[in-house]
Amino acid sequence: MTQNNFFETSTTESGGQDENRPLADRLRPAAIDEIVGQDHLIGEGKPLTRMIERGHIPSLILWGPPGTGKTTLARILSSYTDLHFEQLSAIFSGVKELRAAFDQARMRKQNGQGTLLFVDEIHRFNKSQQDAFLPVVEDGTITLIGATTENPSFELNAALMSRAQVLVLNRLDETAMEKLLRRAEDYMGRALPVDEEAMRHLYAMADGDGRYFLSLVERIYDFAGEADDPLHLDALQSVLQKRVPLYDKGEEAHYNLISALHKSVRGSDPDAALYWMGRMLDGGEDPHFIARRLVRMASEDIGNADPQALPLCMSAWQSFERLGSPEGELALAQAVVYLATAPKSNAVYTAYKASRRASAQTGSLMPPKYILNAPTNLMKDIGYGDGYEYDHDADHAFSGQNYFPDEMERPQFYDPPDRGFEREINKRLSYWQKLRESKKR
Repeated sequence: MTQNNFFETSTTESGGQDENRPLADRLRPAAIDEIVGQDHLIGEGKPLTRMIERGHIPSLILWGPPGTGKTTLARILSSYTDLHFEQLSAIFSGVKELRAAFDQARMRKQNGQGTLLFVDEIHRFNKSQQDAFLPVVEDGTITLIGATTENPSFELNAALMSRAQVLVLNRLDETAMEKLLRRAEDYMGRALPVDEEAMRHLYAMADGDGRYFLSLVERIYDFAGEADDPLHLDALQSVLQKRVPLYDKGEEAHYNLISALHKSVRGSDPDAALYWMGRMLDGGEDPHFIARRLVRMASEDIGNADPQALPLCMSAWQSFERLGSPEGELALAQAVVYLATAPKSNAVYTAYKASRRASAQTGSLMPPKYILNAPTNLMKDIGYGDGYEYDHDADHAFSGQNYFPDEMERPQFYDPPDRGFEREINKRLSYWQKLRESKKR
């Protein structure tokens, strides 16, 4: 496979570099095998490597967090083709810029050259703007590579998605950032002056963002100057400001983290549940949203296994409303721990869904006449209320009458497990079923 001379310099050469450019830009990979952290896409037999070896790059959507190499990857892919590379940002472009890019691509196509159009933040284009890509992608006028930090399933039109292959880029793990650090140290000609504890903190601060990690490394080099004494954690924290976590209350991270919180509660892991709630609060999530979801969890995943879970969550919500933040957040934490350590049952949730399905299937079946009120003589004459047995007057305060429609075979929706308080409910249900069967004899 061949590579066009797309970049002016290699990452391994520092001579002649523009020292005013950020370190992350100076160390930008120039070849596919210099990309780090994406081993699931790059390497022998992996998707991107196979595309390059075949000499054909299809339209792609690159989905991943910031700083994972989406823009760099698009540039590198274009360098392995004869396509003209054109770049747009959906933040700064509109219909006018799109039309101009498409017109120029058509002219190149007439002259025998294709166009690789890279669109950063493609999810920011609206539906009609996204639709504009369809004909030029369909007829081969452009090869589209779109980059997005948002889930394309939610943000991109289905028609556009069907014409492009989605590749998911992973946030950089510590191993990948170590490789970036080695490159930075080779470029700078000396080791980064931080101790081991400060280095671990630096990796955590980067939060999987390679570009941000290299900017932190550059700031440390600038601060340390020529000194070789390693910075300790306290000194590092005074130099670097804490990064705001990657979290958007209206986008995918919002749903990912509430899902993680919910499943940690369901999985009876209070530590993980507290961690995910903390992540949401750090990201600026509305605590009322968390409180509302805790109430849902109390009904869906604990139910009658612990009937106190629901009122406790409501009390926690009310406590937060009275106290506000940050004092009220402790009440939410108490509710999270209570839910995570409570006995679990989805029997009520399952019974509710089953009953809704049955009600939809049985339409307008009437209740048995004997459980209907008869406020008029006509209703009495046609049998309303006739034969009703008042349960409090029956033995064991249980009549055993059928309360389903006469045309409907008796179903069982609620099947509580033998856990928590539902163990006692199970005993009652079994007892009543035995009485019901005895009355049939």
